[in-house]
Amino acid sequence: MSTTIRRKATTARKAAAAQGTKAKVRTARARTGSAFDMLMGWLPFSEEQLHRIFLVAILGGAALLAWAVASMAGLPTMAGYQMAQMAADAGFEVKRVEVRGVRNINELKVYEKALAERDRAMPLVDLEALRQELLGLSWVKDARVSRQLPDTLVIDIVERVPHAVLRKADHFELIDATGHELETISRKDAQGKLIVSGPGAGQQVVALTSLLEAAPALKPRVAEAEWIGNRRWNLTFHTGQVLALPEGERESAGALVTFARLDGTNRLLGGKVTAFDMRAKDRIYLRVPDEEGKELALKAGAVPHTAQAGDQ
Repeated sequence: MSTTIRRKATTARKAAAAQGTKAKVRTARARTGSAFDMLMGWLPFSEEQLHRIFLVAILGGAALLAWAVASMAGLPTMAGYQMAQMAADAGFEVKRVEVRGVRNINELKVYEKALAERDRAMPLVDLEALRQELLGLSWVKDARVSRQLPDTLVIDIVERVPHAVLRKADHFELIDATGHELETISRKDAQGKLIVSGPGAGQQVVALTSLLEAAPALKPRVAEAEWIGNRRWNLTFHTGQVLALPEGERESAGALVTFARLDGTNRLLGGKVTAFDMRAKDRIYLRVPDEEGKELALKAGAVPHTAQAGDQ
């Protein structure tokens, strides 16, 4: 014999409560949908585009995380190398070197530095390292290295300018206006150039240039400048005559200007006097070969041919 158990019928209160809950849910959904719709209306893209943005953001975050893990494992270098090799396979590797601005320097020395990069993938060429190597060449004042894709390295050279010749104990060295040594040259090649000599003279070239500029008319007539005792200059002119200048930049420049003025009015250079000594403040001592052992002394403004031996 079967027994049937019946549930109690839903009361009116419970039914009303259920209906009220459903109404609240519908109202909340309506409000949420309206707010969302309103927000979407303000944005400059559609809901589908927004979904794509979220997707890209998620994927980007995952990629960053993967890169961080790879960095800790030392993989970026490998990845960069692989990318460089891919570029090389695509034709982006050094096949040609173009050198510009070379006149005096041995161009082969530049190519020797640059050709070490031949057949290297372009992304792997260290431009600054190559530039520093080029700056190590004696003639190179400055250099710029650039890539000309797909396969050319371009090297622009700024050369140092030859200024004088430094006479050393056993050879001649070509130097620029700062005293920087460029290359060894022969005695024949040194002819016609200003020769600088004396211990420490190479470090005094800038000061010598400033001194000679004080008397522009005499500058091209100076054949050699000897740095004496690390304190003053003796100038030898193309005539073979020697001018001894005093110590001190101002004093030596003043003496040279005075000598230029006297030469302009009395033609000192090319005359019989073999040496002029201006180390004294108010007198110029002259040495004449036919009066060996004697010197003529002049006041700074005196006329040479009026000087007598008794004026010493």
